[in-house]
Amino acid sequence: MKKTILACILAWCGLASAASPEAPPLSGHYYLQDVREVGAELLLKPDGSFEWGMSYGAVDQYAQGNWKAQGGKVELHSAAPEKAPVFRLFRDEELRIRRPAEEGSWLAIVGMPGVGPMAGVEVSFQSRSGKVLTAVTDRNGDAMVSAPKGEAWSRAGLRRNGGKDQPQWFDVPEERSAQRLAAFAIDDAAYLRQPPFQNLTLTVRKDGKLEVVDGDGRMVYARQDAGKEE
Repeated sequence: MKKTILACILAWCGLASAASPEAPPLSGHYYLQDVREVGAELLLKPDGSFEWGMSYGAVDQYAQGNWKAQGGKVELHSAAPEKAPVFRLFRDEELRIRRPAEEGSWLAIVGMPGVGPMAGVEVSFQSRSGKVLTAVTDRNGDAMVSAPKGEAWSRAGLRRNGGKDQPQWFDVPEERSAQRLAAFAIDDAAYLRQPPFQNLTLTVRKDGKLEVVDGDGRMVYARQDAGKEE
């Protein structure tokens, strides 16, 4: 795959420019070599964080997290974005589901319109009387609770499950409350992606290239030459 195409993909995911001249020896911008129909880049930042992206066919993968060098190896440990996501209500034209939720339940849908759902969002459902029920979105982006009898859904608070983010609260529109279903959009598709790996180890070769060997073969990343245009 042409480098310019992959660079656009990684720029969309937030990939920064190559490391500064003061960076430690291993930090820098690396490119996958000699693999047909596959493009991949790895950015090892001087602050110990990394960003990685791969594109093949119609599949784009992305990971970010922390890295460390140890015993001739570079170890990558992926992690979710640190910045809290920003939510908003779906606009009417984005919400294609018009059928009400099941009787006796409230349903919140979380994701990015036209892209996909977001799992792992804690949704707090608040009734008009102030009662609060909580559920976490599943792989389909759905969070559902049993509605208290005689209550109407008034507000919703969203945050990542298990994190320290403060909930973002929204008034549920009357129409959505009547249908017991509301949808909430995320601001960045990076939150939708499950990282393709949790941990990845690369061997530092004598020529300075980074090599991964697994059951699928060998992948070699070479650092971008100093002064070379991307």
